[in-house]
Amino acid sequence: MESNFTTKDAYLNCFSPRTYLQNYYTFGSSPSQEKQVLMHNLRKLSETFSLGQVKGDLLIDIGTGPTIYQLLSACESFKEIVATDYTDQNREELIRWLKKEPGAFDWSPVVKYVCELEGDREKWAEKEEKLRVRVKQVLKCDVTQSQPLGSASLPQADCLLTTYCLEAACKDLPTYQQALKNLSSLLKPGGFLVLLSVLKSKFYIIGDERFSCLSLTQEEIEAALQKAGFTSEQSEVIPHHYSRAYTDNEGILFLVGRKLNTSVGIQG
Repeated sequence: MESNFTTKDAYLNCFSPRTYLQNYYTFGSSPSQEKQVLMHNLRKLSETFSLGQVKGDLLIDIGTGPTIYQLLSACESFKEIVATDYTDQNREELIRWLKKEPGAFDWSPVVKYVCELEGDREKWAEKEEKLRVRVKQVLKCDVTQSQPLGSASLPQADCLLTTYCLEAACKDLPTYQQALKNLSSLLKPGGFLVLLSVLKSKFYIIGDERFSCLSLTQEEIEAALQKAGFTSEQSEVIPHHYSRAYTDNEGILFLVGRKLNTSVGIQG
């Protein structure tokens, strides 16, 4: 099965950011499983970043994709954000929104919901502009490399955020564990890792394309984090799943961890 795991080239050639956004992030008035999942994720991210503990100068988002939802609450707690993704087309889609170019995806319904969570729905336009100012760079990232950001020179971050990235990028558990070690080098000792992951999912669908997922349990993810030199500060599983036409997940894990102050487990 591993030999059939979606390749990096397949992402470069076949991943459609606009179809992905339309399938998973359309925030219309009618209920859908995708909307329910997104609302939950937005609530958890809002709670995490509004408490005042997870904050600092720099947040690096690993595997941003073409999305901004995960950064809407974080931009209130960090002075600078660096977005990253492996595929050119995802970075281009993200930049289109950041630059307010014609045809950019309309995130305003999602932004309004986050502002409502934060107490003032009418500040949505201000929130969008704040996020655009906070995102300083959009870089290529490959979590399977010992230097995930290649030759890019950044200070170690106060927080790493990653949503639905590692399980799609890693073909097996050893690769997943190594990816966490690779990412650890980007984070300050004591810094936070905020992670969203689908559980027990083997695939997800975008249009006519099927992409692989590494099927993981909560226990496997937490063990991999510990092995890579992280503690788990908060770990919560919710039973929500996406439409079966899109994926086969059996829940979603929201986890907040911290990088240990020692070098234990950090060297690959």
